Amino acid sequence: MPYPDPCDFAINQCSQKTGKKEEKINAFIQLKNRGLLILYISLLFALAGCTEPAPNIILLMGDDHGWDETGYNGHPHLQTPVLDEMAASGLQLDRFYAGHPTCSPTRGSVLTGRHPNRYGTFTPNRSIRPEEITITQILGEAGYATGHFGKWHLGPVKAASPTNPGAMGFDEWLSHDNFFELNPYFSRNGGPPEQFHGESSKIIIDETIHFIEKAKKNKRPFFAVVWFGSPHEPYSGLQEDLALYENLPAKYKEQLFRLTSNETGRPTQRPLDKVLQERYAEITAMDRAIGHLRDWLAKTGLRQNTIIWYCGDNGTSGDGIVTSPFRGKKGSVYEGGIRVPGIIEWPEKINHPKRSPVNTVTSDILPTICEIVGLPVPDRPLDGISLKPLLDGKMKERPDPILFWQFNTDAELRSKPYIAPELQKGTTPLVKMAGGHYTRNFRNFHQNEIGEQHFSGASVLLGNRYKLVIDGQPGHELSRELFDVRADSSEKINLTKRMPGIADSLEQQLRGWQESVLKSLTGDDYK
Repeated sequence: MPYPDPCDFAINQCSQKTGKKEEKINAFIQLKNRGLLILYISLLFALAGCTEPAPNIILLMGDDHGWDETGYNGHPHLQTPVLDEMAASGLQLDRFYAGHPTCSPTRGSVLTGRHPNRYGTFTPNRSIRPEEITITQILGEAGYATGHFGKWHLGPVKAASPTNPGAMGFDEWLSHDNFFELNPYFSRNGGPPEQFHGESSKIIIDETIHFIEKAKKNKRPFFAVVWFGSPHEPYSGLQEDLALYENLPAKYKEQLFRLTSNETGRPTQRPLDKVLQERYAEITAMDRAIGHLRDWLAKTGLRQNTIIWYCGDNGTSGDGIVTSPFRGKKGSVYEGGIRVPGIIEWPEKINHPKRSPVNTVTSDILPTICEIVGLPVPDRPLDGISLKPLLDGKMKERPDPILFWQFNTDAELRSKPYIAPELQKGTTPLVKMAGGHYTRNFRNFHQNEIGEQHFSGASVLLGNRYKLVIDGQPGHELSRELFDVRADSSEKINLTKRMPGIADSLEQQLRGWQESVLKSLTGDDYK
């Protein structure tokens, strides 16, 4: 096993807590050998005087859903009553960040707890590596039923792919290589794509509920990852949702925006008010689908001990950014490109509303879940930290900075594919054309040689107060910017000249972290 045996971990924890002799625990060993690890651990902790069952876990993620695009964050137009209710009753993470300003890399950070540059997922349509250890694999070996529904985008979802959801630990999946609209195509457990008719968020939530029903019947805790295709363009909404946004401000009618045509899959220009109407309709439909899931969990008695964690995968895209208070957009390391909605619901433990200003990030998800469930994290470099102390009300500020890095792919070594190209070809159709295909293919390369050129690309060190941005404006002369993001969330005032000592110290820390990342990129962590 590439990470510490959770059974041995549980034995040690139980032995330390109870003082019981090892022979008093040995009666449970046969459960481990039969693969009933969750029951096994539950009995161990029952012996220790702890009878709490393992929590169920659902990770929800919107596609291109930025920080301000919720009612609870003050959006002037959007209606998101379900997310608003979750923020009002659960833990609202005011400063939650995507691990990267684009989608595939962030999704990898959720599953691994690591920065995506460690395993070559530098940009969208770059796959994860098969040797990565995921939270899904960890929970699966601990007895959880595991399912993925919706956007995957970490490699092809077909059965032959070594990085499909099954290879990354999911028992079952209904997934798409990338994003999807109304009447989407999905692959079930790696099979040929099949079309589903209806609104896509509702479709994958209904599939998630079917998965949970089976887990409940089999008396297993469940881990469900639901990655919506909304609100990524091209947009398409139900009439009932479009009607909510028919009267957007007139100023949007005067602007044209370039995006994908639903008819041709190629770029077109349309009035911004129509674009936003459809974008907002998708967000509202996604919000409603989440509400359906929450209601079903409550009806079946599962909601109390189910963790629901919602976030976006990167900042808002260029069309929707018109309402954002932040600098930058999707693809940028400024706040508009990486700050996203973040909410955690867990009625069993979060039984009164909380609102946290602590910096948090998608790579925190793996270590947080591991600590909650009582399982060890992988024995390799992680970039996230456990937020369990935050849930317990004991974390007032983050002990370690968050680091971001857009790898300079011009310096990428491309001589030896990490995975055979045939295995990297996607199958699920989508509207938007890329490279002459109405699907997505992937890539990842061996990076055995590391030189000074590999340290380039926009990078960030985000501390509790100060944020250092190196080369945040690609195409410009190499720059260094220092912001007090607590006082200047729009990142307008560069403090580098006023506080050169702080900037130098943060840059030194950033460089040390990049050295660690590049060492991982060579495959050193897999040895």
